Amino acid sequence: MSQISTGELRRGATIELHGKLYAVLSYEHVKMGRGSALVRLKLRDARSGAIIEHTVQAGTRFDRARIERREMQYLYADGDIYHFMNTETYDQIPVDAAKMGDAVRYLKENGVCELALYGEEVIAVEMPGSVALAVTATDPGVKGDTAQGGAKPATLETGLVVNVPLFIGEGEIIRVNTETGEYIERAG
Repeated sequence: MSQISTGELRRGATIELHGKLYAVLSYEHVKMGRGSALVRLKLRDARSGAIIEHTVQAGTRFDRARIERREMQYLYADGDIYHFMNTETYDQIPVDAAKMGDAVRYLKENGVCELALYGEEVIAVEMPGSVALAVTATDPGVKGDTAQGGAKPATLETGLVVNVPLFIGEGEIIRVNTETGEYIERAG
């Protein structure tokens, strides 16, 4: 397994520390007077999602974890198990609900996302930056509503509720930012 030093750390890199996988959220080099420099790390446990802070000596080396990302198609959910298919090999991979994170809010049947894998273990489901979803319920617009008007809640096909402009009606397709959960634009 290859090694990575504190000087090579980048946001998003995945390392092994104390037998666990961690994604680097942030790192800060700190010079302590006459002593040696330290590096303050903010890490997210790739399996549990827990965030920790860890301080090490500058120059410390970690084992670099090789995370493979595969584009997969979401098929269906069976209780707490979500089923995905590799679009190239047609292999199916079951994913426990605990690994899904916020992806469940944006995932619809036949939707495409990326699975982050460590060996054959799925550690995360990553959605594209935005997805197109249909509005299934919202209050009707009133004559005179404009794009500059206010906002109203709308329920989307996945059950997610977002605020949309007053002119958006039921059955319309809208684009939603998967990081913020906010309306972007009409998609259809």
